[in-house]
Amino acid sequence: MEYFENSQEPEVAVLVGVDLGTYNAEVSIDELEELARTAGAIVSAKMIQKREKPDTATYIGSGRIQEIKEFSENNDIDLLIFDCELSPSQQRNIENETDVRVIDRTMLILDIFASR
Repeated sequence: MEYFENSQEPEVAVLVGVDLGTYNAEVSIDELEELARTAGAIVSAKMIQKREKPDTATYIGSGRIQEIKEFSENNDIDLLIFDCELSPSQQRNIENETDVRVIDRTMLILDIFASR
């Protein structure tokens, strides 16, 4: 009998935050990095955009979406983790623009609990 080991390669992730001025975005994204590592992801980069209010379609601006898309293509990024709660349409719009899987902080925490 032959046995096969199921192994999953860790996902390479970019953390994305938006600084709306209501909390310390740097501290929050550092916490998100620890959560991502707990879930088994390799954090390649952290990006924070300062905005007055979130974009209704993608939460971040179109220029930052393009920057993330180019970075993801050039660095084999598997996953974008947002440090906020995204609506399903925002998640879909970001995935369509970047061709990278997107989750938010809540989904990441639920994933950690599910794996325990």
